[in-house]
Amino acid sequence: MNKAVFLDRDGTINKEVSYLNSIDQIAIPQNSIKALQLLQKDGFKLIVTTNQSGIARGFLTEQTLHNIHKYFDILFSSHNIKIDDYFYCPHLPEENCLCRKPKTKMIEEALKKYNIDKSRSFFIGDKMVDVECGYNAGIKTILVLTGYGQSFKKEAQKKVSFIAEDLYAAASWIMSKPSQSL
Repeated sequence: MNKAVFLDRDGTINKEVSYLNSIDQIAIPQNSIKALQLLQKDGFKLIVTTNQSGIARGFLTEQTLHNIHKYFDILFSSHNIKIDDYFYCPHLPEENCLCRKPKTKMIEEALKKYNIDKSRSFFIGDKMVDVECGYNAGIKTILVLTGYGQSFKKEAQKKVSFIAEDLYAAASWIMSKPSQSL
């Protein structure tokens, strides 16, 4: 079975942008690049799970979202990083769908598709919905203090395995766990 790191997108691997709808808004911190390289080198599948209600709100189309993810792939590939997949929820919160974080449909689909061992996997994000999604799926969770993370620090403490300054600190913490090595 594979191990994976499930990653929130905005505020976690990319700087927080409210309703990112253009490649011009992409800003990946250098520490995110280093973190993804570290995780990938250790054999983790890198899977982005992101709520994208901006689609339902009319801020972007699904094609624009796919183009943004293709651009992420181009940027990451220049650093020898491959995102294994992107899962997204295009719905509004009030639609009460099964895919919107903190619900676990995106995680469940990825677990099946990539034959992932939850016990060796992690979910990293900057919001409570990320922490709760990983927690609800039975995956160890890490809150990063980038993006909106600072505002959820106290609330998240009961449901996280670790609180990290940024994605690189989260990746370093994961690497410090001997049982995570292949």
